[in-house]
This record gives sequence, C-alpha cells and structure tokens, in this order.
Amino acid sequence: MPIHDHSSQRLFVDAPLSARVGIACSGPQANYLLNVLRLRDGDGVALFNGRDGEWQAQVASIRKRDCTLRVIERLRAQTTGPDVEYLFAPLKHARLDYMVQKATEMGVCRLRPIITRRTIAERVNLDRMRANVIEAAEQCGILHVPEIVAPVKFESILPGWDTTRTLVFCDEGAQQENPVAQLAQLPPLTPLAVLIGPEGGFDPVERQVLLKQPYTLAICLGPRIMRADTAAVAALALVNAVTGQGW
Repeated sequence: MPIHDHSSQRLFVDAPLSARVGIACSGPQANYLLNVLRLRDGDGVALFNGRDGEWQAQVASIRKRDCTLRVIERLRAQTTGPDVEYLFAPLKHARLDYMVQKATEMGVCRLRPIITRRTIAERVNLDRMRANVIEAAEQCGILHVPEIVAPVKFESILPGWDTTRTLVFCDEGAQQENPVAQLAQLPPLTPLAVLIGPEGGFDPVERQVLLKQPYTLAICLGPRIMRADTAAVAALALVNAVTGQGW
C-alpha cells in the first residue's frame, strides 16, 4: 500500500509546522511553486520539515516573486526511517547525485562521505548533496531527511566507533558466501552502517583494518563487478529487506 498520495505536490520547508502557521516562500522555492507547478491562490501543497510530520497547506497570497502558504491540518505524524547510516567514498558529479538520491529513497538516517586512499573525488559539495536529499525526499514521500556529515578520512572513522552499530562492509575481496544468510544472523533492528568503497576498491591496508574489527560484517555482493553507485543500491536494498529495517 502506498505511504502517501503520489498525486499530491510536496515541499520541504526548514520551518516549524503547525496549524494556521504562515510559511513565506521566496527564491527557488517560490519559483518552483509558481512557475514550475503553476500553483495559484487556494491551491494545495503538502509540507514537511523532517520533524513535525506532513501538513496540508494552501497558497494564501502571491506576489511577483514570492508567496505565502497557510498551514491547515496535519496529514501524517512524523515517522523515523531505518537506523542505517550510509558511508561511502565520494564519486564525481552526476553519479554522486544519483547515489545520494537513491540512498535517501532507501531511508538511510545519515550520509557520511569517507575519503579513502583510492578516492578520486575528494571534494564534496555538501550544499549540492543537501539539495539532492531534499528533492528525493519530496518525490518519494518519506518524512525524514537524512543528516549529511562533512567528509572525513578513512583513518578517523573507526576510533571511537559505536560498537553497538554493526558496520556492514561490502568487501570486493570476500569469499562468495550468501549475504542474505549473513545478515539474517543479526539481531532484529540492530543499528547498522553500510560502507561502500571507491571505484578501485579499498587499499589492502584499509581492508585488513576493517576485517579486524569485531563489529564489522564483511559481505559479498556477488561475482559481478559493480560501479559504486550500483553497489550502493544493491547493498542498501539487501540490508533493508533482510534485516527488516525498511519496513
């Protein structure tokens, strides 16, 4: 059963939401509402902010380049997504956009860029990531918006790691065991993190460090070589389905 009305227009707003509140929209948001969606006075739009659930609103007034939305009633209470973090070596431009969007659709709670020894694109545009996260959340109907963390080097992620959070490490060098059986052994709703490396794979030293950690679960995604953005979708779909995090 769908989780929301796919025919409704949705807009993320970074403002508190409650009945009878007015939301001022300007710049790109106003342009989207007035020129892309072509909304007019009285037209409806669903609003969410990742904190207060989803609310029905309507266009209350339109000026030349901005408009005001009046919040009417709550449509859905706030829900949380899977307790799954996504750690990844950054990619370039369009492929990073795609990966961020799909990870958002899969319901991850946090996006953490990791700079490995073989990472090619070390600079990450966090504003662009945020825009892609919001666009994906608006389109796929989720209410939570993943947190975006600034990039850090690989060496800094394991010291201080919360050992109650299992790190699912997609290991291109792992023996081809059944990842479904491996994941099924985890306790229900275990906090998880999924780690995807760079296009060239992890450096051998990095791989050995990961394999030595007691909280790491190394899985194989099969015999075929996948691009990193494809591996992200495969791994997150597998984790959600087997562990029940996505339901």
